[in-house]
Amino acid sequence: MSNLVQEKVSQAFSILQEKDLDLWLTFVRETSAAGDPILPLIYGSNLTWYSALILTRKGESIAIVGAFEAEAARRVGAYQEIIPYHQSIQPELLEVLQRFNPSRIGVNFSLDDVHADGLGYGLYQVLQKYLSGTTFADRLVSAEKVNAALRGRKTSTEIARIRSAIDTTRQIFEATFDYAQVGRSEKDISDFMHSQITERLISTAWDFHNCPIVTTGPNSAVGHVGPTDQKIEPGHLLHLDFGVRQEDYCSDIQRVAYFLAPGEKRPPEAVQRGFDTVVRSIQAVVGAMKPGMTGLQVDTIARQAMIDAGYPEFMHATGHHLGRSAHDGAGVLGPAWERYGATPYYPLEVGHVYTVEPGLAVPGYGYMGIEEDVLVTESGTIFLGEPQTQLIVT
Repeated sequence: MSNLVQEKVSQAFSILQEKDLDLWLTFVRETSAAGDPILPLIYGSNLTWYSALILTRKGESIAIVGAFEAEAARRVGAYQEIIPYHQSIQPELLEVLQRFNPSRIGVNFSLDDVHADGLGYGLYQVLQKYLSGTTFADRLVSAEKVNAALRGRKTSTEIARIRSAIDTTRQIFEATFDYAQVGRSEKDISDFMHSQITERLISTAWDFHNCPIVTTGPNSAVGHVGPTDQKIEPGHLLHLDFGVRQEDYCSDIQRVAYFLAPGEKRPPEAVQRGFDTVVRSIQAVVGAMKPGMTGLQVDTIARQAMIDAGYPEFMHATGHHLGRSAHDGAGVLGPAWERYGATPYYPLEVGHVYTVEPGLAVPGYGYMGIEEDVLVTESGTIFLGEPQTQLIVT
């Protein structure tokens, strides 16, 4: 079994102490149908019957699983005690809780963080039924802060995998911009990038048909949408939003190029100004990001840089966590909008990996979006790959 699971389970013990949580209970069932987002980090594979993965602030790790999965749980190598059962998990679950008698039990639900909300309402009711008549039913609290810390604070192994995914993405971008030319369609570009994925025996960072997102010219749809037959024309911007999943970890990068119109020797002033504005915004953000800042504070820097340059406010967050998923849960570098809940107020921490992705429309030419992947360190924030600071001109 992956040593990474063992790393993350070990990391969880210190987080439980820090968050003053006695016991963390991840309660799941038939995870091939409704997998908990934290499961890949603390177990590494699916579970079938009702299962309880229990970690305590004192460093104990217990897995209560169906009898036919007991050996698989042992092979994970992260759980000191494996408790199998046949007919019902309830007696074993209550015995463990009575043994530790935790004053607070963190479970896998959250109002704001989708990656900490794997329990599901029906399964929550099952858990309440199992705990009915005990004092434990009133001790359940959200484990979202523990979950966010474990997912967000990347280990050296995780950072190395993300770097590797970013380097692969760079190679594919370079090949793609060599391939791209006037007359190629958005679908042509997407098919070419998919061929690069297939050759490398890896996968895309999000839905295959929407990764890459390809926009060309002023009439192309911007957002989470697949490519069309629209072709690159002279005077068009070509914008690509793309990432790979490699060794279970993702990249998420945007790049942009301009195709000269007849008679042009350089991009029009509006295009170059838009590019320079986005680059300045990114550089300002990355230069300011440090542990302890909130996502809201970071987002304000990026948003204000665009507004000060005379562009409208962009209608999305400045960035998000990156890891096993392209959108990796926990905090967001975002504004205080209702849809983001409390996540813009989460602080940046050492080991966090974020995207930084302000963007703007250049009327008549297309969308100008650049996205970089960055790592928060004790002394500030660094780029995990070479940032785009020069407009690609063809």
